[in-house]
Amino acid sequence: MKFQKLAVVGLMLLLPAFLHAATDPAVTVAEDDNTFTLDNGIVAARVTKRSGDLVSLKYKNLEMLDAGSRQAAYWSHNAARGQQQTGITINPKTNGGERGEVSVKGMANGNQMGSGPGGSVIADIEIRYALGRGDSGVYTYSIFSHPTNYPATSVGEARFCMKLNDDLFDWMTVDSNRNMKMITTYDWNHGTQMNFKEGRRMNTGLYKGQVEHKYDYSANQFDVRAWGWSSSDQHVGVWLVNPSVEYLSGGPTKFELSSHRDATFNVNALDAPAPPTLLNYWRGSHYGGSICNVAATDAWTKVIGPFLIYCNTGNDHDAMWHDALAQADKEASAWPFDWVNGVDYPHRSDRATVSGKIVLDDPQAPNLKMKNLLVGLTAPDYAPATISRGPRGGVGGRRFGGGFGLAGGGDDEAAMTNQNNLAGSGTNQDFRNPAFTNRFARFGTNFNAGFTNGFGRFGTNGFRGGFGGVPRNVDWQTDAKNYEFWVRAGDDGNFNIPNIRPGIYSLHAIADGVLGDLTVTNIVIAAGKNLALENINWQPVRFGKQLWDIGIPNRSGSEFFKGDDYFHWGWYLEYPKLFPYDVKYVVGKSDFHKDWFFEQVPFNEDTNNTTGRGNGSATTWTVTFDLPAAPHGKATLRLAICGIGTRTLAADINDQSIGSVSNLIYNATINRDGIGGYWGEHDLVFPATLMKAGKNVLGLTVPAGGLMSGIIYDYLRLELDENAEPPR
Repeated sequence: MKFQKLAVVGLMLLLPAFLHAATDPAVTVAEDDNTFTLDNGIVAARVTKRSGDLVSLKYKNLEMLDAGSRQAAYWSHNAARGQQQTGITINPKTNGGERGEVSVKGMANGNQMGSGPGGSVIADIEIRYALGRGDSGVYTYSIFSHPTNYPATSVGEARFCMKLNDDLFDWMTVDSNRNMKMITTYDWNHGTQMNFKEGRRMNTGLYKGQVEHKYDYSANQFDVRAWGWSSSDQHVGVWLVNPSVEYLSGGPTKFELSSHRDATFNVNALDAPAPPTLLNYWRGSHYGGSICNVAATDAWTKVIGPFLIYCNTGNDHDAMWHDALAQADKEASAWPFDWVNGVDYPHRSDRATVSGKIVLDDPQAPNLKMKNLLVGLTAPDYAPATISRGPRGGVGGRRFGGGFGLAGGGDDEAAMTNQNNLAGSGTNQDFRNPAFTNRFARFGTNFNAGFTNGFGRFGTNGFRGGFGGVPRNVDWQTDAKNYEFWVRAGDDGNFNIPNIRPGIYSLHAIADGVLGDLTVTNIVIAAGKNLALENINWQPVRFGKQLWDIGIPNRSGSEFFKGDDYFHWGWYLEYPKLFPYDVKYVVGKSDFHKDWFFEQVPFNEDTNNTTGRGNGSATTWTVTFDLPAAPHGKATLRLAICGIGTRTLAADINDQSIGSVSNLIYNATINRDGIGGYWGEHDLVFPATLMKAGKNVLGLTVPAGGLMSGIIYDYLRLELDENAEPPR
């Protein structure tokens, strides 16, 4: 009897969902010579057979997309230039109307595919759209395939983009800090261009006097899984929802563009369209490049998605946003989707879960508790394939502007004015191999290795010319070629990483409060075989006794002054007003939350500067600290840096130089109002005898230059090893 009651209860719980599914209209797929149309009575999506673009998306009979755009919703690398293969990959006529899916595929046959904002690539490209019964949105995914009989290639800027109905959508939501009514097209078109082409000061509207640009709405892709626009009048919303981030680049610290009003660049066009825009970047370079180079010998394929274009309705904007967040949780629970077939996409039974516990072992900080512990499985570090570039705009995309010569970026949005020209900035400093116990790139600066052309021309698809022509290794921060699997672990160190594809991985852990990362290599994942790891001991790298530190190692500058309010244009103009005598930090007395600005930039001496153009003078920040006795041995200044706009950062102790960090690789984080870009540790080793008993002063100098050519620190620490031989 007891089991009969349980069965009845279970049936009653399932009955509402069953009845709902049964009463929802069936999915249909219609086609003509040029298009497919998927419809389930809630949404209707029309796809062009030529390219795989989404040309119409209707919800409650309202058109979600911008009908006037040349491409309303599209993948940056489409199927238009290849040998066409189109078809219905899931026919709702064969499954009772439960699901339909269509495919548009372009076969490259060894030739370049795509010529739009993502540049071109030599690979077969398939684009799919799927719709299920009762779904309030359509899924899309893209599959890149490169067989070994194709030449080497690279993927430039790569994303899915939607231009939305400007008559419908007026409110944009990225996160709790960017949840707002947006400027209008009129406001944008009548704005005044500032120091880069995507930035304009509003002369009309709700934000009159404020500078608007798309980078102020960039988001951490690991944390922001649902973002979109909604309508104040019609109470409908449209959202991009990532059920997983395994197919995105850069891991859990990656920031990228998310949504904005389209940045039309014709400043003289007062009636140009500037529709609301949504972006899902899987390979981007806006805060430090990601790399997707494919050798001729690579049999490479990657499935981007599926992710959901979600439509909803609600009483207000917050209600629609929270509904989208709830939908994101549902999508994550359903991942991997069992309806995806015919591509390299292992189902749940062919994936694995890896579990374990990270145990922190730091004798200098025995009571330190890890916070925001992130654990991931990624491809082992590797050297990117060398790609022979064609003419400008060929494989790898366009060349970046602004004097950086960033070959292979493919980003027509990237050129900025007043940037430092890194070409030819040879410094004869060492670029160490980043494969360390602590992994991320402690870049030595006191050793001679001969940069033949300094930065030369380096591209986001691999370096070109710089560092003696040797490309840097690709790590999890820059990898876009492979998949990554990350979770936020418990404060006790326990982690559980589900749905991992078979393969050989490196395990990484990073945590707030711990400098560096943990790396464990050669983690072998077999299909369908879960792996329970033993406790993993994490002993962070130390070079001696810690004398002092500033900040929190968390891979961003968020804990410093104004670091919680970074996403506004022009902080580099405000810096001289906030710190007219520069930062003068006193260890033991100062508070880095208030006394350390989140970015060190050249000092703007033009009090009438309202555009951000022009140069500033060198800026020196000081750190004053006391020592009980004159030290000896070797000292190490450890600088964790997450934002770079300058060539060099000079340092001195008591007015005596201890060297400079000169192997800095620009990542545009300051230019684009970011708080964290590509992260690296840069160590300066010097004789401890340069310090003395009593008062000591460390100076850190950013050279004169463009107002955005500075540094964002993550963390600073001074260590002393009195038993070590001092460097010569």
